[in-house]
Amino acid sequence: MDFSERLLPILKKIPLFQELDENQHREIIKNIDTQYFKKDQVIFEKGDQANALYIIKSGKILIYQPGLLKQVAEEIAFLSDNDFFGEMGLVTHEPRNASAKTLEDSLLFFLTKDDFQKLLAENSAIASLISEEFIKRFKHNTKRVKKQDIKNEPGF
Repeated sequence: MDFSERLLPILKKIPLFQELDENQHREIIKNIDTQYFKKDQVIFEKGDQANALYIIKSGKILIYQPGLLKQVAEEIAFLSDNDFFGEMGLVTHEPRNASAKTLEDSLLFFLTKDDFQKLLAENSAIASLISEEFIKRFKHNTKRVKKQDIKNEPGF
């Protein structure tokens, strides 16, 4: 069984791609690559140019804000198998707004920025799912920032 045949059932389990038909899955597989990361390895840092969307095949990933005034990083999200990340910078065309690192050995699939943009242009279902996820994450981050602002108010 070749790589694309092994990848097809995995791709169908990933929420981002579940609504696509088999031909669309096969088109994605043509453009997808894999990369292995060891535990505690940085995948990207805040401020890096956004160049890929990542999908977790196996492992655990921490999305975080590096510590600025505090020496401790602020945890934003813990992600695991079939979760995806790194899409925001591809959608907004801005540098990464957070950092990502592995919490254990991890195998990631990734789509380059160009392949991701092509995928969005050709598949309204994926564009819609990305938009929904973008809004959810934006709302989550807004709530997190508001809670942080309240904690920093005098008397709290």
